[in-house]
Amino acid sequence: MSYNTSNLPVLGKVIEINGSVIKVEGFRDQSVGDMVNISPQLNLLGEIIKIVNKIAIIQCYEETSGLELNSTVENYRYPLSMELGPGMLTMIYDGIQRPLEQIALISGDFIARGLRVPALDRKKLWEFTPVVSPGDFVSEGDIVGTVPELSMIHKIMVLPGKSGKIVEIKSGKLRLEDFAYSLELPDKSIEKFQLLTRWPIRTPRPYKKRFIPKKPLITGARVFDLLFPVAQGGVVAVPGGFGTGKTVVQHSLAKFADADLIVYIGCGERGNEMADLLNSFPNLEDPKNHRPLMDRTIMIANTSNMPVSAREASIFAGITMAEYWRDMGMNVLLLADSTSRWAEALRELSGRLEEMPTEGGYPAYLATRLSNFYERAGFVQVLGKGERLGSITIVGSVSPPGGDFSEPVTTNTKRFVKAFWALDARLAYARHYPAVNWTDSYSLYDNLEEYWEQNIEKGWQEARGTVNKILSQADQLESVAKLIGTENLPPNQQLVLFMASAIKDGYLIQNSFNDNDMYSSPQKTMRLALLYLKFYNHSLKLIKKGVPIFRFREMTSINKLRRARLDVHSNEVEKLTLIDEEMDREFKELEANYRS
Repeated sequence: MSYNTSNLPVLGKVIEINGSVIKVEGFRDQSVGDMVNISPQLNLLGEIIKIVNKIAIIQCYEETSGLELNSTVENYRYPLSMELGPGMLTMIYDGIQRPLEQIALISGDFIARGLRVPALDRKKLWEFTPVVSPGDFVSEGDIVGTVPELSMIHKIMVLPGKSGKIVEIKSGKLRLEDFAYSLELPDKSIEKFQLLTRWPIRTPRPYKKRFIPKKPLITGARVFDLLFPVAQGGVVAVPGGFGTGKTVVQHSLAKFADADLIVYIGCGERGNEMADLLNSFPNLEDPKNHRPLMDRTIMIANTSNMPVSAREASIFAGITMAEYWRDMGMNVLLLADSTSRWAEALRELSGRLEEMPTEGGYPAYLATRLSNFYERAGFVQVLGKGERLGSITIVGSVSPPGGDFSEPVTTNTKRFVKAFWALDARLAYARHYPAVNWTDSYSLYDNLEEYWEQNIEKGWQEARGTVNKILSQADQLESVAKLIGTENLPPNQQLVLFMASAIKDGYLIQNSFNDNDMYSSPQKTMRLALLYLKFYNHSLKLIKKGVPIFRFREMTSINKLRRARLDVHSNEVEKLTLIDEEMDREFKELEANYRS
């Protein structure tokens, strides 16, 4: 991505100040998206978001108190962009990629206005190993070298839009801004490149081909993996009111989900909640390699007391970083918490721009901005030689006021997601984790059966359908049971209520403090589901032969099955065979007793 690097400054004057929205006149050259520096004294960073009658309307990414009319504004003539290269892992940024830990060393706990710190360390040396030689022809997306970064291999790629013959390529220790390689372009000119690159946050990175996702993202949570799955490269919304566990779900996904890299965006989070996250995350161990989880994590911390303009930019900053790592052929999981607070920032900026509001005071382009974010997820073949595949899976939490799923952010989000994990306050207060409401939740990723059957175990689609059916029927029967009593229902309906209770307590709930239950492997998830399915089908047959319902409640195997999630580790799934054998024996005895 090339920028206008003319030495002639493009200057203007402030003519109006409305909070974080500023109007500037006098630019001889201006474009929507240009970055600007507001006031040489205050050194504030901003972005042109609209041009009306040659007057630039700018959103400022910092506090504007003390800014005066007629202050000088310089147009940098390049868009807000992310710095991409070695050194991104373990970093904690704000919404416009300012490194918070480095800033804290300079200005303390709060970001000083006008402070500029490079997003990536310019002094650190990286071991660059070339994989091409002078004379080789390379095109956009091709890998020219690698750099070891913690537990990962960072691939240095030719920028999109560039191609040519390698003229010179370095080897050994390099800084980010050192010369790394040069290309002879098609017009015979020579262009030099560094390890460091930049990319505009509002421009999606290109790829070769997009595929329909067919591989599930294994989360380690049974309710998601069986009932409401999401594919790698898919999109899921996690709506829920205050205290329903949205952040806890995202933390669990960050630790256990089947992804190579995690990008976590704390968008408008409460300061104490974000501080707790930043303190706890570095202490988490990655179950894959027993290294710190932060070694494969990038965090964006944009708390509610930070400027709203930076909050609006934060989710696009995160998705740009995710696309960069996707282009290396990785599966990236992006966690956005929460898009509601991002939408609130959009609403505040829209109000200052005096735009016509729609429902809830949100701007008319709310749906468009949401789609600009969510549509950048996907499973793709990336640019470059070979068939390198990568994916971005987006999990966006939504915080509807009062848990009202009919409010604008939730309803607009549902237009762009294929999985919907609705969190229920009643379940959360009953200590049911994850507090996923099985009635309001859904997943449209129905093409994952082939993967489960070929790689895990057959019967996934049948188990999913039967469990959903039992839970749905039980919800309908509970109101009737309260009126006439459970014992007055037909035996087959009593069985449905009993099985629903067993599935809720013994399958859907997971205990994050229990080593055996905090993560459920796909093998354990399937074996438990099939055992519940087997128990239900056998019981249904015997009920038709007159076996009373209380005999099934007394069976030892069902009580062991309800505790199996706590007693059996994911690496010891073969222990479930003992429950299976005991279940067979008990059903044979029951059938023999009632046949005679």
